[in-house]
Amino acid sequence: MIEVIQVNRPAELQQVFAIREEVFVKEQHVRSEDEYDEFEKISHHFLAYFDGTPCGTARWRTTSYGIKLERFAVLAAFRGKGVGQELVRTVLEDVFSQQPEPIESVYLNAQITAMPLYARFGFKAVGPMFEECGIQHYKMVLPASSFPA
Repeated sequence: MIEVIQVNRPAELQQVFAIREEVFVKEQHVRSEDEYDEFEKISHHFLAYFDGTPCGTARWRTTSYGIKLERFAVLAAFRGKGVGQELVRTVLEDVFSQQPEPIESVYLNAQITAMPLYARFGFKAVGPMFEECGIQHYKMVLPASSFPA
């Protein structure tokens, strides 16, 4: 069973950081100083559990360009089991339930290998491919027609 919760306690946030450390820093060789940023405190963090084991993370925040989804990470042993899909679904539900004003844009920077996951939710690639932390990405935007009424 997959459960995704919004992080509210320091111990949960430590689990989020441990998963991001494993996936981004150790596995993908992202520098720690690039992985952790000044937006940690203002972001809405999420933690996914698979049969009670913490295994995935994500966060979203408001930027001057709209709502940015980011830091989606699933531990290698739990990939292909629907964890990423449940994270995207839960984060989007939270974004649309939290916003008192109309949302102008929902976007993310997707690693090429994760693009099919985001496309399932209606995200479309825009602009050229770019490199972020040594990894190829595309900006993906959720068309306004995909927003709930």
